[in-house]
Amino acid sequence: MEAQEYIANVTGSSSAKFEAALTWILNSNKDVGIWLKGEDPSELVTTVDKVVCLESARPRMGVGCRLSRALLTAVTNVLIFFWCLAFLWGLLILLKYRWRKLEEEEQAMYEMVKKIIDVVQDHYVDWEQDMERYPYVGILHVRDTLIPPQSRRRMKRVWDRAVEFLASNESRIQTESHRVAGEDMLVWRWTKPSSFSDSER
Repeated sequence: MEAQEYIANVTGSSSAKFEAALTWILNSNKDVGIWLKGEDPSELVTTVDKVVCLESARPRMGVGCRLSRALLTAVTNVLIFFWCLAFLWGLLILLKYRWRKLEEEEQAMYEMVKKIIDVVQDHYVDWEQDMERYPYVGILHVRDTLIPPQSRRRMKRVWDRAVEFLASNESRIQTESHRVAGEDMLVWRWTKPSSFSDSER
């Protein structure tokens, strides 16, 4: 009503023209810079009789207001940019740390494999010299020999990967099950690579 009275005073237009203009705004697909609002701002107004206020899509603002809004927008965008940059930087540091830990774990696994091979081979050599009772050695015995008690929980993943690597990639070590001291246990046995001369072939 305030807008209708203001326009009537300024232009001398009748209320019928004002309502016709509102109807045209409702039915037009053009952006005329005016939004028609009802009692509930979230609901879309479809008829003129439900319009309770008019809202400008492009409000007039002074220079100071425009500068402050522009400054606030710029500062907000800069803060968002730096927050995103800090997040990506932190993610990169985390990934680099994870990759380094994986590399260290893989290197520790290969070192453990080498130690296991040396222990099993030395045990077999001692057996050939009648210094050991059996040609095989228990897997847990090798673990307890190579890893101190205080480090076994920390080194469990390295040890498990080393055992899996030997089972899949090392033909000189054979995994067997034997009864030792009345208990079944997994053991490792060193197997010499077969060699045949031309005459034997």
